[in-house]
Amino acid sequence: MTPTKTFLPGLLPVMAICGLAFGIGQLDAAKHYGIGPLTLAILIGALLGNSLPTLSGDRFRGGLALAQRRFLRTGVALYGFNLSVQQILQVGSTGILIDVLVVTTTLGLGWIIGRRILKLDAETVLLASAGSAICGAAAVVATVPMLRLDEKTVAEKSAIAVATVVCFGTLAMLIYPLIYGWLGPDRFDFGIYVGSTVHEVAQVVAIGSALGDDVASSAVIAKMIRVMLLVPFLLIVGAIRAKRTTGRHEALPIPWFAVGFVAIAGVNSLGIVPTPIVDTLRTTGMLLLTAAMAALGIDTNVGRLGKAGIRPLLLGGVLFAHLVIVGGLFSWLAAQFAA
Repeated sequence: MTPTKTFLPGLLPVMAICGLAFGIGQLDAAKHYGIGPLTLAILIGALLGNSLPTLSGDRFRGGLALAQRRFLRTGVALYGFNLSVQQILQVGSTGILIDVLVVTTTLGLGWIIGRRILKLDAETVLLASAGSAICGAAAVVATVPMLRLDEKTVAEKSAIAVATVVCFGTLAMLIYPLIYGWLGPDRFDFGIYVGSTVHEVAQVVAIGSALGDDVASSAVIAKMIRVMLLVPFLLIVGAIRAKRTTGRHEALPIPWFAVGFVAIAGVNSLGIVPTPIVDTLRTTGMLLLTAAMAALGIDTNVGRLGKAGIRPLLLGGVLFAHLVIVGGLFSWLAAQFAA
């Protein structure tokens, strides 16, 4: 069988879902509510995959696997065009420190609550915690290759993690404007607070835009720096998983797609790539990530998801409360020290 015949049956529904999700994601209503293409793709994919179970069969497997692996890795690397050194300098050391504190404490709390109290499996805890701590659905799909799981397991656990992001990221859209109205603009840099604590990039953009240009600018930059922290997280997860799988220390598995993300961000900082090309590559990266989420959605079995019960949502709720309360405390303390 030729490569085209191997991949095409699975890629056709993936690309159709990708196009639909990307199109809906560009609508003003979707942007207003912070509903991005990645979230839409896995939801539409799960709906279609469960309505037509044959879509996850052997005939479609080649295309689904291609999207879940190659498209995913390439999309993460191209995501580097959304970040530059100039943006990092704009928020300064305070913004970077807050991001680091938020990410590390959220991951640590997620592991303690998820594993020791809720007794969830390690993979679900890692994916849900990464989604809350770093960058929502993008962090979930980027972490998947480091776990070395089979495709069915990946789809189910990814869908569980994305569900927590959707649930509490949507709640953030309602809560943060209320917090801003209550606290006002003078307590601390509210944009850094939003960028360092809200799940999805799309949600950060939506909240920031609703609260004004100043908030939106620092919120997006703080969020993109938080995305950069995905790279050391993936390296650590890869090293730990390799040791536990083999029982011995091995050479550190390098997530080349994450290294590509950093390298591309560096190139983007130089300003040597023409703006139209950068815009095209950004869009291409988002399309590839959206296609990966569509493939994961098709492979998601709602019946098996139900077995996870309410515990993943409880984990997501605890992490959301941590982000809102402790993340706000970090921003307030940073403002006091800077005064």
